[in-house]
Amino acid sequence: MDLEEQGAIQRLVESGQRDRMVVVLGTPTAGSTRMVALTLTQGDPSYAGPLAGVPLGLPVYHILEDEVKAAIAAEVYEEEIGPLEFVLDKPGIMEALRQTRAGSGV
Repeated sequence: MDLEEQGAIQRLVESGQRDRMVVVLGTPTAGSTRMVALTLTQGDPSYAGPLAGVPLGLPVYHILEDEVKAAIAAEVYEEEIGPLEFVLDKPGIMEALRQTRAGSGV
């Protein structure tokens, strides 16, 4: 997530839209999932962007999670996302989210 994206998300949250926000990631690795999820929940762990030290506490999901999959029409999911389930490290991505949600981030 680049600095401009961090700023845009911060502006949305500050505009009072936090309770209407849910983040759905499409990150390709456990590491990138962890970094973006931490940034959007606890603040930018690299301390390089506008969200450094700014815990937004946003709900973060990944497109590969079963709950997200269930919310999308089956034919659309299979066509657009289905092939990614075979090439991405779904268990690693799910573990990164589990750790982030548990507050450990590692």
